[in-house]
Amino acid sequence: MFRGFQKPKRLVANTETLTERYGQFTAQPFQRGFGTTIGNSLRRVLLSSIDGAAITAVRIEGVEHEFSPIPGVVEDATDIILNLKQVPFKLTGEGVKTVRLVSDRPGPILSSHIQTDPDVEVLDRNLHIATVSDGGRLHVEMRLKPGRGYVSADKNFDEDLALGYIPIDSVHSPVRKVSFHVEAARLGQMTDYDKLTLEVWTNGAVSPQDAVGYAAKLLKDH
Repeated sequence: MFRGFQKPKRLVANTETLTERYGQFTAQPFQRGFGTTIGNSLRRVLLSSIDGAAITAVRIEGVEHEFSPIPGVVEDATDIILNLKQVPFKLTGEGVKTVRLVSDRPGPILSSHIQTDPDVEVLDRNLHIATVSDGGRLHVEMRLKPGRGYVSADKNFDEDLALGYIPIDSVHSPVRKVSFHVEAARLGQMTDYDKLTLEVWTNGAVSPQDAVGYAAKLLKDH
């Protein structure tokens, strides 16, 4: 009663362009229309459902709220928080971690100055965080938490937060960007099939291959 649908055997990575943070994958042949269906589904899952770590709350010495200036520091609290939110982390342990940034020397402060434990890795160590002036001091504590997708500051508020911590919104996904396109594929003499090309960019906390594999498994299991 029902004819079988044409399905590709696997998703193939382009090994010539594959890196720890970028991957291009192709799959063919799909039944006409299914390339777009699968591409859209993979893109949504990749951007929303891959586990990652992000800063969820910040405590800055001498600061009561995120709009406060910091004596001896060029940037105000808002700018520093925005800069910290750009720092990608890889968390190998479980639960909430506390990382610190301490400097009493004048000059630029980079993400490489963040003090971590063996379970936490700063994946981009060249991001600018702040600039300390002569006589200034910057002391920041950050709560690093595992999660998925976007989490608002309200949801990051925790009754257990120590005094002085400011909850912030956080993006946990290690997948930074996903794009795909569909073109015609040939099967024998037939050309009315789909070829799906998927491109994935990550922050390095997870490889593109692992991210795509996990996303495909989630779709299959659901």
